[in-house]
Amino acid sequence: MSPLSRFAVVLCLSLPLFAACNRRPAAPEPAAPAAAKPALSFDEGLAQARSHQSPLIVDFHAPWCYSCYFMATNILTGADWAAVEKKAVVVEVDADSPDGAALMQKYGIKFLPSYLVLNAGGDELGRILGEKTRAEFYPQINKLVDSGETLDALRATVTDGAPTSVVAGRSVLKSYLARYDAAGGLQWLTTLSADASKALHDDTAAALTIARLQFLQASQQNDGDAVLRIGATVLAGDLGCERPYELDRYFEFASKRPDAHALIAAQQPAAEKLVATGVFGDRPCADKRSAVLSLADIDDALGDQTAKKALLERAIADVEKDLGGDLKKDRNLDDNLRIYNDQLAALTGNYAAYDALMPRLIDAWPDDYVYAARWGKSLLARGDAAQALPQFEKAAEQAYGINRLQVAEQRVKALQALDRDADARRVVADALKANGPWFPDEAARLKALIKA
Repeated sequence: MSPLSRFAVVLCLSLPLFAACNRRPAAPEPAAPAAAKPALSFDEGLAQARSHQSPLIVDFHAPWCYSCYFMATNILTGADWAAVEKKAVVVEVDADSPDGAALMQKYGIKFLPSYLVLNAGGDELGRILGEKTRAEFYPQINKLVDSGETLDALRATVTDGAPTSVVAGRSVLKSYLARYDAAGGLQWLTTLSADASKALHDDTAAALTIARLQFLQASQQNDGDAVLRIGATVLAGDLGCERPYELDRYFEFASKRPDAHALIAAQQPAAEKLVATGVFGDRPCADKRSAVLSLADIDDALGDQTAKKALLERAIADVEKDLGGDLKKDRNLDDNLRIYNDQLAALTGNYAAYDALMPRLIDAWPDDYVYAARWGKSLLARGDAAQALPQFEKAAEQAYGINRLQVAEQRVKALQALDRDADARRVVADALKANGPWFPDEAARLKALIKA
C-alpha cells in the first residue's frame, strides 16, 4: 500500500483563504454531555487568540480520516484536554471543505490529522502529525503551547555541544520533519558551528532524525539508490510506531528493484516485532492499522498469502473483541474492521463478510457519506453498478466540498455502466453548480467523464 493510503494525505489546491468550516467527525454521545461550545472558524479563533494573547491550536481533520476519529474519541478528551483548552484557543478545520483546503495549502499540511500550534501573532510554534497515544500527545502539545517558542527562536539556542543545545537541536530537526521540509532542515544543519553539528550527529535521537530528513529528501528527488541506502539506515533505527510510514517510502522504491524480494524480506522481522508488541502486545501503538497493513504488504510482496490471511483474520478478531458487537462504540475501530475485511476479501475473493459489514456501518453512522461511498466504490469495482448506484445516491445526500465531486464521479461511472448517460450528465451539472469555483482538478476530471 502506498504512503498516501497508509497515513491519510490530502493534496491541497491553490485556493483563496476563507474562514474554515468546522465539521467534526461524529463521535458517540457521552453519558452526560457537557454544553457544546460554539464552533469557531479559523479567523475567529485567531482573533480570539490575539485578544487573549493565547496560543491557537488548529485541528485539521476529515470525515474519511480514521486516525482523526481515534484522536477525537480517545485522546482529545478528559481532564488533560480540558487543561489544554483552558490555555489555548482550539479550532477544527475540515480538510474537505474549500476553506479547509485553502488552510492546508497555506500552512503546508500534508497529513491528517495534524495539530498546528500558532502563537497569538499567527507565527507557528510547531505541529504534531498523526495518531498518538496520550503519553505521546500531551507532552508534545503542552510543550508547544507552554513554551511559546517559534522555530526561529529555537534554532537560535542551538549554539554548541552542550546538552541544552542538543535537546533544542532535536526539537528543531523534528520540526523540519513534521513540516516535510527536508531541504530546509538539512540546509539549517550546514549553518551550525562545528561543535553543534558534531554533537547532533553523535546524538542517537538527533542522528536518526537527520537520517530521516535525508531519506525524505532522497524520495522527494526520486533518487532510488539514495532512498535504498539511507532507508536501510533509517529502518535499522528505533522508529517505534512510526516504522510503517518509513517502510512505505522504502517499499515504493525497493519493489521496483531486481532484488526486491531480498530487500523487502530484510524488513520482515522488525515489522513482525512491531505487530507483536504494538498491535497484539502490551505496548500498543495508537495507529495499529498501519502496523498491520505494513506487515500484510510484506507478506504479499514475499508471496506468503497464508501469512497475510492469518494476520488479517487475527486483526479482525482483535477489533471485533474490542468493539464487543457495538459499532457505535468507536469509529476508528469500525474503519479498521472495514479495511481488514476489505483486504481479506480482495485476497480470498470472498466478499460475503465485507458486504454484510458495510450496511451495518452505514446504519451505525448515518450522518455522513463515507461508508455508503466506500461500499458503492467496491461494488462498482466488482462490476455491480446496479447495486453500487443506490449507495452513491445515499452518499451524495451527505457529501460536500471536495467529496461532493468525488462521489459524483463514482455515481457518473455507475450510471454510464448502466447506459444512463442523460442521468450522468445531470449529475455532473448539479455537482459542478453546487461546487462553484472550488477544486478545479476534481471538477475537470468530472467533466472529462462526460466528454469521454
